[in-house]
Amino acid sequence: MSKRILRTLTLSALAAFAVALPVLAKDAASASAAPTAASATTKPTIVLVHGAFADASSWNGVAGELRGKGYPVVAVANPLRSVSGDARYTASILDKIPGPVVLVGHSYGGSVISNAAVGQTRVKALVFVSAFAPETGESVVQLAGKFPGSTLGDALAAPVPLPEGGVDLYIDQDKFRNQFAADVKPDAARLMAVGQRPVAEAALKEASQGTAWKTLPSYYVYGSADKNIPPAAMAWMAERAHARKTLVIRNASHVVMVSHPHEVAALIETAAHDAE
Repeated sequence: MSKRILRTLTLSALAAFAVALPVLAKDAASASAAPTAASATTKPTIVLVHGAFADASSWNGVAGELRGKGYPVVAVANPLRSVSGDARYTASILDKIPGPVVLVGHSYGGSVISNAAVGQTRVKALVFVSAFAPETGESVVQLAGKFPGSTLGDALAAPVPLPEGGVDLYIDQDKFRNQFAADVKPDAARLMAVGQRPVAEAALKEASQGTAWKTLPSYYVYGSADKNIPPAAMAWMAERAHARKTLVIRNASHVVMVSHPHEVAALIETAAHDAE
């Protein structure tokens, strides 16, 4: 093949590439824009806030179910120091999450989300999981004692003094499963007891100031065999909050999200659908 023919073929190929280049660029731009378009219609982020004597891993089963259905999930490491401080910390995390949010709280975490969601326009629903939904001026201690049935006081270990004053509270490891997680497998419950996060006693006595459940759609799930918060107290709080749906899981313990993750995840998904 002569040099003249090769040169002609090369020039033809370059010309064809030049014609195709805008089309390729357009396709590339469309491909890069696809994630942005998808993110605009993404599902709400589910933000999970654990309570006292638990940690973020208590949401593992629920988080796995929700992620499997395409929901972004954030499990907050709740400091468990004070209702107001923990709410500010949670709100700071909400500030960094784009798009709509469904905010979920377990136990003491219900007080936290009731305060953290105030003024957060992107929070579309609240889900209370064996949780407190306090009125302004009410504390966790007051609500837990409003109805008979809690045996938490007898299950606590000796308080641990804090350097700045006050004390931290733990559940006695030997009493942990019976008190907190009676329907969780023994080996798993023992590890939960070892890794439990203490709560400052002052946090449990602090009066709540936020009542986001008065303005946001709320949902409630709890177990009928809860020994931390009397089921009667949770039924009363769910009714007061005009919960759109209340699910009572028969014979479930306080950590219903650990022992019944599917049911809890399903309720959260219901809240997410209703918020769309």
